[in-house]
Amino acid sequence: MDKKYYVEVASNQRNHFGEYICGDVFLSKREKGEGRLISVLADGMGHGVKANVLGTLTASMSINFAQEHKDPQTIGDIIMKTLPVCSERKMSYATFTIVDVDNGEVTIMEYDNPQCVVFRGANLLEIEWEKLKLENVDSLGRSQEINTTTFIPQKEDRIIFISDGVTQSGMGTPNYMLGWTHERYLEFVREAIQNERHISAFKLAQRIVNKAYANDNFRSKDDTSCGVIYFRDPRRMIIATGPPFKKESDSEYAKRFMDFDGAKVICGATTTDIISRETGIKVDDNIEPSDPTLPPMSEMEGIDLVTEGILTLNKVVTILSNNTESTMNLRNGPADEIIKLLLNSDEIVIMVGTQINQAHHDPTIGVEIEIRRTTIRRLEEVLEKKFMKEVIVEYI
Repeated sequence: MDKKYYVEVASNQRNHFGEYICGDVFLSKREKGEGRLISVLADGMGHGVKANVLGTLTASMSINFAQEHKDPQTIGDIIMKTLPVCSERKMSYATFTIVDVDNGEVTIMEYDNPQCVVFRGANLLEIEWEKLKLENVDSLGRSQEINTTTFIPQKEDRIIFISDGVTQSGMGTPNYMLGWTHERYLEFVREAIQNERHISAFKLAQRIVNKAYANDNFRSKDDTSCGVIYFRDPRRMIIATGPPFKKESDSEYAKRFMDFDGAKVICGATTTDIISRETGIKVDDNIEPSDPTLPPMSEMEGIDLVTEGILTLNKVVTILSNNTESTMNLRNGPADEIIKLLLNSDEIVIMVGTQINQAHHDPTIGVEIEIRRTTIRRLEEVLEKKFMKEVIVEYI
């Protein structure tokens, strides 16, 4: 097993035609510092608001129980005992897939969803599944078995899990009378990876769902979802913002920034001046403005991006908070360029200087409020909780 890899997780969804909310629910939770990621895809019965509520209930329970119990039998028993049964159809209100990546070992639990698959590179990995008899399931017609498997992942492995809106897409059309089928779906995934070896989890999930959407002539007949977990080399990024608390730390601050192996971003004029002075790299300020709401960017050799500080970072936080990766309409402004780098990075280090910038300090406030710290806390939270990034904040 490769000891060092990053676990990227992403999903993509299409609602049932005519619905404004998806009945499939995808949730992920990363345990910071524990090397653990739990992802769940739950498919609520039917579609629309009712299905979404049932799917959310199932996905939330699944993540909570997976956090507390390592034994798939116990997890399956508890979830199935808790889930209600439709009085008319005599079926569970939701199906689910749970993927638990825990310190180099993957455990998958699946109840009535299409079978989760693992690709090692572009080749389908044969994994052994075990059927567990659920002890606390009533006999109202629903399945009393849960499938589970455990394996050790390697770099370039991808775990792909879907709702039945994918494999059943196109059903009844001339090209797919019986639906897209599991076999055709697998061939599509294989070709996508062959054509783009390092395709991201987000792009692969998006392509799968878009293909299913096209199969249905762009009017989805069911909620359609795909989740992808991708084990790969980490992409790293560092942001330096604000001058160090002690001026004698300027040299070390600049050195740590320049020695970083990954994308480099400076946010703030004072921070730019410090790194320029300590490294001898000249700053080119003759850059045309690209966003009328923010000061223009600068350029420095060997540094990916140089922008203004607080105003730009606040706009970054606002855009990230109000959008998902698939709904962002990014242009070429300073905040947009930072977001592009953030979304393309996995491990993000933020070096925060703790010297108060008097330009942003209100002396009339009794309790001193450091705007920079507040902005960075908000940025850290949205990156970790919403976009599943690993963020390290260092105050200097």
